[in-house]
Amino acid sequence: MSTLTITTIQTDLVWEDKVANLRNLQSKIEGIGERTELVILPEMFSTGFSMNAVELAETMDGPTVQWMRQIAGEHKIILTGSLIIKEQDHFYNRLVWMLPNGQFGYYDKRHLFCLSGEENYYSSGNKRLIASVKGWKINLQICYDLRFPVWSRNRKVDVASQDLNTTAVEEAEQASEYDVLIFVANWPSKRINAWKALLTARAIENQCFAIGVNRVGVDGNNLVYNGNTLVADPLGNILYEVVDKEDVSTITLTKKMLEEVRTQLPFWKDGDSFTFL
Repeated sequence: MSTLTITTIQTDLVWEDKVANLRNLQSKIEGIGERTELVILPEMFSTGFSMNAVELAETMDGPTVQWMRQIAGEHKIILTGSLIIKEQDHFYNRLVWMLPNGQFGYYDKRHLFCLSGEENYYSSGNKRLIASVKGWKINLQICYDLRFPVWSRNRKVDVASQDLNTTAVEEAEQASEYDVLIFVANWPSKRINAWKALLTARAIENQCFAIGVNRVGVDGNNLVYNGNTLVADPLGNILYEVVDKEDVSTITLTKKMLEEVRTQLPFWKDGDSFTFL
């Protein structure tokens, strides 16, 4: 059965110091001992969650995206995380999905965090990014997006036209928009109970694997982060979780488990159909 091996990097971030953060992350990536296919970094991994967009923003041809391209190519991995990007006259909290061949996709954070005034500095995205690797479909989102279940909902795909001989497993696979939901974050420890509860809820309601990658340490606004990077299965069981320390961990997801849940508990069939306007 198909597998997907992912590595999560839970790290402290040096406030607004790109050189130090990229050096630290490169060292951690080079130290991964197991074979891995996808490496996930936190939100704004090169700067911390800063509103200093004017000083810190780069273009898509800038040094941090070039660094991602270099690392992904050298280690034959997919590398993802978010950073501050300027495009025309707008700034974005942008997740980049970098492939080993240098091609990439990106997702601009839809829900801008009101308590930090993020909406005063960054523009909101309006399109989801669902990437594909080895037959796995992966929905990529950022931090505060986690609180808005409609935006991450695994919408039903119309299977009415499928052959009547289609098996239950094939039908469930075809009907699901994605298999894995990833959130990269700078989520403070004082609201970490919501982080954990919402990640497991997203896994259960969307019958998917949910992965949340958070940071640790203290940022320039004296906000404390304790991580709680975790991986939940489609039943909401936590497969992996780490708290209060820097950590690099690798875990392999299996399609077999996902397919068993979707065929034995076909709740997706009763979901409401909707579209984004």
